Amino acid sequence: MKKGISYWFLLGLAAWAVIIFLRKNGIYIPFINNHFTDCITVPMYCYLIEYIMNSLLGYQWKPDLKFVLTSILYLSFLFEVLCPMLSERFTGDILDVLAYGLGGMIYYLFRIKSFSIHKKADRS
Repeated sequence: MKKGISYWFLLGLAAWAVIIFLRKNGIYIPFINNHFTDCITVPMYCYLIEYIMNSLLGYQWKPDLKFVLTSILYLSFLFEVLCPMLSERFTGDILDVLAYGLGGMIYYLFRIKSFSIHKKADRS
């Protein structure tokens, strides 16, 4: 049985759409624009990879801590090191890296760790 897309993922997409709409209309909310979007980036990235692997490609795969940590490193390098070197539109910021890390850890604790706790309880 295929599961649908997570409501949390759809909520993240909706939040990004609202933020983009606000930016295009000249409304800029510093914390939300600067750090909230970075905080939800890693969970959305990890969920999207998990969804593609399981629902579209037919695997039974769950991200682990190593995957989440490498995702944090990859996205931090891409958006905070590489992109600022290629475009003035991007800026490298250590607080953004911390936001990626926070989002990744929240994803790990609530999505992956809680999933494994529930699975162990089901086996008992």
